[in-house]
Amino acid sequence: MKSRPAASSVQIKLVTCPTCGGDSVYAASNPFRPFCSERCKNIDLGAWASESFRMPATGLPEDQIADDEPRSSASH
Repeated sequence: MKSRPAASSVQIKLVTCPTCGGDSVYAASNPFRPFCSERCKNIDLGAWASESFRMPATGLPEDQIADDEPRSSASH
């Protein structure tokens, strides 16, 4: 019979760094998680600060469209 590793053995979870795409340790031992390094974390922070991350817009929100429509003279 083969023995199994002890239940107390810690498994290291690796995730993909959102900035560079490299491996990043996702554990309390990595203060920059989910990033692999302080450099990658700061690059991401800089992108947010400079508003480089944006959501695509397909058109104006409905409330702005309604406000821009000309008002009819029948409401006078």
